[in-house]
Amino acid sequence: MQAPPYSDQPGELFAPAAVENPHPLYARLRRECPIARVGKTGVHLVATWALIEDVLGRQQDFSANLTGVLIRGEDGEPTVFELPDNAASRVIATADDPEHAVHRSIVRPQLTAARIAGLEGTIRRWAGTAIAEWVSADGGDFVPIAERIPARVVAKVLGLPDDDVPRHRKWAMMGGDMLAGDVSLESMTELAIETSNMVEYLGEHLRKAQSALRQDDDAPLLHALALSVQGGEITVDEAVGIAAIMFGAGGESTAALIGSVVRRLAEDEEIADVLRHDSKLIPEFVEEVARLEPPFKFHYRVVRRDCELGSVSLESGDSLMLLWASANRDPARIEDPAALRLDRPNPRGHISFGRGVHFCVGATLARLEARIVCEELLARANGLVLSEGEAPSYVPSIFVRRLRRLSLVVSGRSTTPSG
Repeated sequence: MQAPPYSDQPGELFAPAAVENPHPLYARLRRECPIARVGKTGVHLVATWALIEDVLGRQQDFSANLTGVLIRGEDGEPTVFELPDNAASRVIATADDPEHAVHRSIVRPQLTAARIAGLEGTIRRWAGTAIAEWVSADGGDFVPIAERIPARVVAKVLGLPDDDVPRHRKWAMMGGDMLAGDVSLESMTELAIETSNMVEYLGEHLRKAQSALRQDDDAPLLHALALSVQGGEITVDEAVGIAAIMFGAGGESTAALIGSVVRRLAEDEEIADVLRHDSKLIPEFVEEVARLEPPFKFHYRVVRRDCELGSVSLESGDSLMLLWASANRDPARIEDPAALRLDRPNPRGHISFGRGVHFCVGATLARLEARIVCEELLARANGLVLSEGEAPSYVPSIFVRRLRRLSLVVSGRSTTPSG
């Protein structure tokens, strides 16, 4: 059986209402067509936990390679924009084994629990300083803080100069632009130029690492990549591709999570007070926000060969959009799925950071950054409210759940910062 179209108006996926709040659409998909073809394309939305779990367990049928992305065409209808086959389409999250295992083995030692714990003091200092200034101004748009901190952290992990943070922030936040789905030709041109600038910059710093190679336990990721190039494990293009992916995966996704965490604090005064009085619950709060609003709403998989998913026939070359944000609210899997609850028996039982071999290698770091921002903000602001007349807005993307603006007012200050 071929998957039915999810709507008589497949462009609905790109509509501003669906970007601002995709959950009604996802709920309808779960009920009516959990595997749904998008218009006349070969792209299929996969909306339930069970089906997504099935896909993730079948690497022989489904590839993580990014070969094309769904976009709105000039006629307003969905179409597929084919991507060039290069290193960027086959590294870390978009690589299959055995290459994926090699890439992961290079990155993972840089993100061990011990190394991440060693970053806590630095991240807390950055967050505390930025939030103190923001609170002293009685608030404002929180998005610059939500973006700047992850960009600085990614740069530190890679071993890039802190003086270049403005560029790092720009590059970190454009990672999902290619997958946004509704990008003009002018924007695509600008994106291509900035991507080229980023690749050139990362290549330059990789060469610097190669010329002064560090092999100590504290060496940053660029040196680990340079060492792997030297040893023949990966190519220079793969090394630069991995570094580039780190910007989006570690920058934009964490910025999205932080924004969602802070918005929830402002919208739910009761839960903010609970966390203020019992900070040990903050990790559970971060997990619930991550479950309810995954930083990335989906990831792609490509069908390797003719096969079936559920009772739906798929053809080689088709694409799947695995809707993490839908699966995380699947009532067949999660009790009371739309509610934020701090007493869930398995708070990490969601798939916002992926699952299986492609589980996000930086998930622990993202959790740490979101927790620190939450702690520092609650310790300095006794009250937060949304600015009247300035509703939060999201970047126009079907892919990333990142706030474009989050204007807040501090209604009360504390003189007792955490840490």
